[in-house]
Amino acid sequence: MSDRVLTSIIDLVEQAPKQNNRKTFERLWNILENMRAKIDARFELRQDPASEKFNDYKNLEGCAEGTEGSLKAYTGPEVDWFIHSYIGSPESSFTNMHITLSLGPQSPVPHFGFALGTIPDLFMYMDYLPREELSANLDYMDKYYADVNEEFLELQADARFRPFVSRDLYTRVALTPTAVCYNADIDDDTIDKIEQIAYERLDRWLQWVDEAEATPLADRPAIAARDEQIRKNICLRDPANKLAENMFGKDNADEMVSLLWGGNRTLPRPTGE
Repeated sequence: MSDRVLTSIIDLVEQAPKQNNRKTFERLWNILENMRAKIDARFELRQDPASEKFNDYKNLEGCAEGTEGSLKAYTGPEVDWFIHSYIGSPESSFTNMHITLSLGPQSPVPHFGFALGTIPDLFMYMDYLPREELSANLDYMDKYYADVNEEFLELQADARFRPFVSRDLYTRVALTPTAVCYNADIDDDTIDKIEQIAYERLDRWLQWVDEAEATPLADRPAIAARDEQIRKNICLRDPANKLAENMFGKDNADEMVSLLWGGNRTLPRPTGE
């Protein structure tokens, strides 16, 4: 197994020498754009007006020189909250790109979580966020997580990928046993591998959505409440929020974090009725 990374993302970014990662950013962002096209083809989506302010971070008052980004939030009949975003300063090392898609309560399918970035090495995160407790529901665990167990073990054994261990307790609590969370050197072959896994994970997830059985109407309010609370916890406890504050100021950063979990949304949540 490769060496584990125990240094926080903030320290990795602040301690590393600056390097121009624009080329790497553009290749990673292209992966997210291809994934976004698959998502657009499958779901009916509407951008929430609360996110329009953040369509281009360069227009924000207080935006630090050299930083850029975009944060767009969407909802739809099957989608509670979908975030498509990036943030960073590609010419001076740090970038972070996200696709997170939370489904409405009419489906038991796990939510889709995905991130790539440079800190300044490659950073990758992929996970299926469960709607039920895995230790209590073996059928749910087997249905949605058995297929990716071998992939997880393969990556653990691949010396190119260094397991990233968050220093934040809740961040580790929120990861499933098959979560992909690694650092790696910037290398074309490594990015090829990341791209392959990214598309496979998304395609598998989209197939689950297509094949999902409907949840009982009576259960949906509790499912929706649990989904939002966990999403809120993850966003509020993210240690990397401090990076956004440093780049864009505390007021902008607080508004961004709220938008990530839907705290300032203006469009209604789907009920699935």
